[in-house]
Amino acid sequence: MRLALEHARRALGRTSPNPPVGAVVVRDGKVVGVGHHARAGQPHAEAVALEAAGEMARGAELYVTLEPCDHEGRTPPCAPAVVAAGIRRVFVATIDPNPKVSGRGIRRLRDAGLEVEVGLLEAEAKELIEPWSKFIRTGRPYVIAKVAATLDGRIATHVGASRWITGEAARQEVHALRSIHDAVLVGAGTVRADDPALTARIPEGRDPVRIVLSSRLDLSPAARVFREPGRTIVACVPQEESGRAAPLAEAGAEILVCRATPEGRIDVDDLLARLGAKGIVSVLVEGGAEVFSAFLAAQAIDRLLLYVAPKVFGAGPGWLCRPLADAPAQAPGFTLRDVRRVGEDLCLDLVPARSDAGRAESG
Repeated sequence: MRLALEHARRALGRTSPNPPVGAVVVRDGKVVGVGHHARAGQPHAEAVALEAAGEMARGAELYVTLEPCDHEGRTPPCAPAVVAAGIRRVFVATIDPNPKVSGRGIRRLRDAGLEVEVGLLEAEAKELIEPWSKFIRTGRPYVIAKVAATLDGRIATHVGASRWITGEAARQEVHALRSIHDAVLVGAGTVRADDPALTARIPEGRDPVRIVLSSRLDLSPAARVFREPGRTIVACVPQEESGRAAPLAEAGAEILVCRATPEGRIDVDDLLARLGAKGIVSVLVEGGAEVFSAFLAAQAIDRLLLYVAPKVFGAGPGWLCRPLADAPAQAPGFTLRDVRRVGEDLCLDLVPARSDAGRAESG
């Protein structure tokens, strides 16, 4: 199963709106076929592994990271193919989280007489499909926020300089994160101050969709986000015709009008619903302070990666700019999932101290 998970990870960021899945066929203790789902519309992991195994699949065991599907989509269902191939025993890491189809593939296999065991390396398999799992249950993308800050929580010096807070190793990780997420999101202030490209500058990387939050569409059509290949979405609020939308659209932007908050800001929940409707499964939020504050206030962050550099600026903007609580007990809480060193920096991997189910129901 570890080999199946390894192959599934090769497809991270490339299968949306489908999940990354890996499969391995074993006959008499020997691996005779491996595969992963490479892209939406292409054969699923089980089909690839079974084709690689050929006749050796008959009487063999199949290890798969996600329950084989039993419904027709852009590709044929996998569960009947597993039965037809003559597989004797199937190990499934985790069942399909989609409530409409969950368990159907396993029932199909068992009804055909195959032995099926569920739960082998389940925690690792569930973590692998976290973004897709949320998307398939709620229709909203999984949101991971990435923050780079100093020991005193600053994201720039008192004169606005922000390059670079973290070291090269942390910056390379960010490019890898962009490559495996469907979209990267920043605020208009970040575009005006830094003019970022928001691309994944790594070998064989995949550039994400770029999303810029700009309530008043106060962006220059000459910004790099409009000059790079690929999609750029500019989210705004309803407004009187200002003449600003047309130049941005001519520069290649997709204008996404979202519901406004009472303060005239973009409503985060409405934004995520609209992005989900566009098939965006995962969003990497990179700032700045107004954006991080808005997503925290909306309880819209599913995972927070806080890169802390061993530096102190003493003054300058922090990574949050709004009050989020009047009393300590009211403050948004997080659970530390992991902490590790990245070059000279530290990365805190955190998840909200609340349930996905509660958030999905309230949304």
